[in-house]
Amino acid sequence: NAPGDDDHDSPAAGAGIPAQYAGPAAATTPSGGAGRTTGGARDVTVAELASLVEELTRQHAEARTTAAGLHAAREALDRAEREYARRVDAQQQAERRTAARTSQREALDRELASLEAELSVARGGAGSVADHAALLERRVRVLGEAAEAVRAVEATAQRLKEADDRLADAAFNAGFDTPRAAAEALLEDAGQRDLQRGIDEWQREQAAVADRLAEPRTAAAAARPEAAPRRAEEVFDAAERALLDATSALDAARERRTALAALSRQAAEETRRLGPLREEYERVARLASLAAGTSADNERKMRLESYVLAARLEQVAAAATARLQRMSSGRYTLVHSDARAGGRGRSGLGLHVVDAWTGVERDTATLSGGETFFASLALALGLADVVTDEAGGVRLDTLFIDEGFGSLDDQTLDEVLDVLDSLRERDRSVGIVSHVADLRRRVTTQLEVVKDRHGSVVRHRTAGVSG
Repeated sequence: NAPGDDDHDSPAAGAGIPAQYAGPAAATTPSGGAGRTTGGARDVTVAELASLVEELTRQHAEARTTAAGLHAAREALDRAEREYARRVDAQQQAERRTAARTSQREALDRELASLEAELSVARGGAGSVADHAALLERRVRVLGEAAEAVRAVEATAQRLKEADDRLADAAFNAGFDTPRAAAEALLEDAGQRDLQRGIDEWQREQAAVADRLAEPRTAAAAARPEAAPRRAEEVFDAAERALLDATSALDAARERRTALAALSRQAAEETRRLGPLREEYERVARLASLAAGTSADNERKMRLESYVLAARLEQVAAAATARLQRMSSGRYTLVHSDARAGGRGRSGLGLHVVDAWTGVERDTATLSGGETFFASLALALGLADVVTDEAGGVRLDTLFIDEGFGSLDDQTLDEVLDVLDSLRERDRSVGIVSHVADLRRRVTTQLEVVKDRHGSVVRHRTAGVSG
């Protein structure tokens, strides 16, 4: 091996060594001198070995350089493969777009054919739609001129008829049978001559007509059925009436169109004007519905007044609980509930009682008679406290309680009376109206109502002594 090379990197360890330098028993001279080695085949000089080392070193460097560029080549290969995949995907997308554009072109071709068919129908027998429209305009103009001519003829005939009527009336008033008689009476020589010339001309015309009637063609025409001028006149009158009706209908339609256009503008203006008002109305209506408890947004269907009263009821329940716990030996607590009642009922003013023995919150309707009484008494006392606080410290000095004590057992009665005594300690007067005999010995100051046949008498008693 050359100096500085490892065994696994040395070209002499592999197939890179030329065959002429390989030998089965190559060895170095003991002295290392003379620069020669001996082998089984031939002797190799040091210069040749040095040249071989240089060649192998150069090949080793080229191999390292090639190995160093292998990573970059692999990255380039990966980039080329990704670019190939991207271009294949772009080609597939282009093919799909081409198919879509082909379908769209076929749809446009069908639509073009349909439009050309409609255009052919619109053209009719004309060369183009414009020619057909011009033909229709000319027909409309001719019909309008004919209608105008018919109206002029009718007006002229009416004026002529009126003139003949006036002339006949004037001739009759003047004493003549006919206007002609009156005219003859008024004619002078010049007029008579003119009239004679007219007669002569009429006679000549009559002779010419007679000659014409004598002709074969005229005779043949005379043999044909007679003309029906009345029927033609009736047809003309019907056409004239239809024309007048159509004209009236056209005028009415134009008037209605003008009126509808005005109404449309007015409706649009009213709609624009009512838009902000409608928005304001909807906002106020939503607020009103929410306050009334009928809105879908109000899940508990609670009215606004109920919401305000619920806050007061929470205060009353809190004040009543302080006394109710004492009356019930700490068992019951009153709490406000805004749960909805059954069915379509509303929420906001409910009261529940919490039983400390069971830990269950239940409706006050489940209380017994005595429990209901002292719960109601506690609520009354709590309401009095809240009213006192809200009234700016104005005291409620007197409280009357009517009946209800007969439903209490002895222990509960003692607790209730203790609560009432605590009110007396605060300089309040508590009046109890009751028929319970046991209260006579528990209440020190009494007013007893004694009834007899002569009326009722009130007696004052204190500490069990009659008054």
